[in-house]
Amino acid sequence: MFNTHVKAVRDLRNNYPELASIIKNRDHVIITNNGKSEAVLIPYEEFSKYEEFLHIRYVKEKLAEAEKAAENPGEWMSTEELFNEWDSWE
Repeated sequence: MFNTHVKAVRDLRNNYPELASIIKNRDHVIITNNGKSEAVLIPYEEFSKYEEFLHIRYVKEKLAEAEKAAENPGEWMSTEELFNEWDSWE
């Protein structure tokens, strides 16, 4: 499990080595500005995993939408209709 640290935005400039050390220990840092949370610093590997998770979730959602659409073939264009529409674009 990781620990979460809260630091002021000025620490990015004044104490970056300390923040980098915290992140290298796989902990998270919440950056605040005037007492309000603005950003989170996490290790790059965790960010990459998060990006991959979001991509996979997006693809699964789109596949589910396509499968649902495929259940209603009346909503699909025939090949002939599609080619006629393409011809009209020229």
